[in-house]
Amino acid sequence: MEISGRIKKIFEEQTFASGFRKKELVVTTQEQYPQDILVEFTQDKIELLNPLTIGDEVKISINIRGREWINPEGVAKYFNSISGWRIEKMGDTMANNQFAEMPPIGNDNSGTDEPDDLPF
Repeated sequence: MEISGRIKKIFEEQTFASGFRKKELVVTTQEQYPQDILVEFTQDKIELLNPLTIGDEVKISINIRGREWINPEGVAKYFNSISGWRIEKMGDTMANNQFAEMPPIGNDNSGTDEPDDLPF
C-alpha cells in the first residue's frame, strides 16, 4: 500500500532498552478531506528519513500491522500501526522523470513537406 501527502511533523528517534529503534512522522494527505497519518519507520529504515524536511511532498510504501493486548482485567484490546519501508520525495520532476527531455525516437518529419514513407 502507499500513502501520499506532505510531511507535517518529524519526531525524534526513540531507542528502547531492548535495542529497538523507531522514528515517526506525520503526513497530511491531499484529498477532499485531508487526514493526518502517523507512520513509523524502524531499525535500519530510519535512515530513509534523513534527507527529508517538514513540507516535503512524499509517497510512502507502508504495511499495516495489528496486535492484541490483554489488559489486567483480562479484556482484549487491539492496536494498529502503520510501518513505512520506503519513502520517495515527490515534486522533483527531473529526478523522477529522467526521460522528460529526451528527443523523440525515429524519423520525425513533422514540420516538413517530405512524405512519410512508412507503409503503415
